[in-house]
Amino acid sequence: MNTPPSRALSQLASITEKYRQQANLPELLEELAAFAERTATDDLFAAADAHADIPEVLGPLMEVVVDREPNHARALVRLANAYWLTGRGPDVVGELAARALTADPSHRGAWHLWALTDTEPRGRMHRWLQVTERFPEDELAKANLADNAASVGAAEDDPVALKLALDTFAELRRTAKHPQQAQALDQAMTALRSRR
Repeated sequence: MNTPPSRALSQLASITEKYRQQANLPELLEELAAFAERTATDDLFAAADAHADIPEVLGPLMEVVVDREPNHARALVRLANAYWLTGRGPDVVGELAARALTADPSHRGAWHLWALTDTEPRGRMHRWLQVTERFPEDELAKANLADNAASVGAAEDDPVALKLALDTFAELRRTAKHPQQAQALDQAMTALRSRR
């Protein structure tokens, strides 16, 4: 493992660009394996992080990092996210998210993935509630809580879940910074109020 950091970035950029042009997944996986073998873990993580938007690149490289460092919370979250985006399913992703939470209980991304992976709507709603309690300023978690509570409230005719959804949407409305965001929240609240 002796590839310098800047060279690792350029090598991975070259591998990634070739994949974008040719879309040859077996060749990509072969080149990523060779690249990972000759690259130090920190440099591998940094290079992979630069291509986090391509799960076919990120996933295999994070597998190597996690294999080398099983408690690397950021790598576990990146791997779980890559798996989620490629359809690996809630069981596999949830297990990785749980491992990341054990390694670093403050990692917000691990909490998000953990909440996403509950297969029951009510369970997902409760998980998002836990995330918002842990991270009170997390607007994405609040939006997910409101959406899940609205779904549970509508599907199960549950007034408590509907109230939770309304209260959460109202909280998001108070901090909305863009007119389109405020309008969408107003529409969501109007629709929910009509169900009560």
